[in-house]
Amino acid sequence: MLETSLHTYSKGSPVTSHDIARRARVSQSTVSRVLTGNTKVGKEARERVIAAVRELGYRPNAMARAMRTSQTGNIGVVVSRLANPLYPELLQILGKCLNGAGFRMVVWNSDELDEKAAMDAIHESRVDGVIMTTATADSTPLYEALRLNAPVVLINRVVEGWPCDQVSSDNLGGGHKVAEYLFKSGRRRIGLITGPDDASTIRDREVGFRRTLKALGNPIDSMHCVTVDVFSYKTGFDAASRLLDLADYPDAIFCVNDVIALGARDAARARGIEVPADLWIVGYDDIEMASWHSFDLTTIRQPLALMAETAINLLLQRIRGIGDGWQHVCLPNDLVIRSSTARYAASG
Repeated sequence: MLETSLHTYSKGSPVTSHDIARRARVSQSTVSRVLTGNTKVGKEARERVIAAVRELGYRPNAMARAMRTSQTGNIGVVVSRLANPLYPELLQILGKCLNGAGFRMVVWNSDELDEKAAMDAIHESRVDGVIMTTATADSTPLYEALRLNAPVVLINRVVEGWPCDQVSSDNLGGGHKVAEYLFKSGRRRIGLITGPDDASTIRDREVGFRRTLKALGNPIDSMHCVTVDVFSYKTGFDAASRLLDLADYPDAIFCVNDVIALGARDAARARGIEVPADLWIVGYDDIEMASWHSFDLTTIRQPLALMAETAINLLLQRIRGIGDGWQHVCLPNDLVIRSSTARYAASG
């Protein structure tokens, strides 16, 4: 399959994996491993293969043209952490948008260090492109595919400096909005439940939140901050329990996603702490459950539909070989006030 999957249009003749192997001075099997994202290749050999691919005329528009001759009509979407309702919601929106554009959606539920199946599908022309929802800087197979100019778009999470189109919401600004809202509403003992900073979403939300509170002269007390390993209802419940068992517990808690915020709200209920009379809780994402009457959670709403539409449009441009330069689109988000805080926006 590798014999016909790469083409050069400047000379009008096909480029095979054997051509690349000769140019790179490696075996054909080494070329195959590099092109399919296999990480068991030495750095020097990998660099020579990638250089040979470029020297022999492999370019983004060449891939797009080759795909058009045998286009599958399939777009791959890589997702993980489906226990977080945000991702099923995003998948529903992506599926609807792709269907409207005449494509089928193929989903891989993958851990964050294993995108190899999706990258293999690109190189074997089983999909025309891939949308990644949970990329991190440690996504090695994905990065190797990008260096070979595969048609990939990142959505939700972004990785600075990567050679691809990326679509996100303003997580830094979202953290800022929460901090400003809580402070201007009179909250002073402000707590934070956060998570691993390998994901750009969590990292930026926390940075925006901390930076704003510090600028307002009300930095977070280290006793009022808990970091969880994974995002779940249980970890949110347990983290909030630690904060609420303090003698001087916070008067507001910002949770960096809605799932842990739902756990935090139930931790308050279990202790007879009134929300919002005694404690304010704010989440992030505005998943459907956040609006349920039993939670009625104040949160930051991401524009998922616009993010999905933008990502698909950028990916289709890459597949069709149009568009100049990589784009990073960062969309604004909104603070949605419900009864887990007072029902008013901060003034001034």
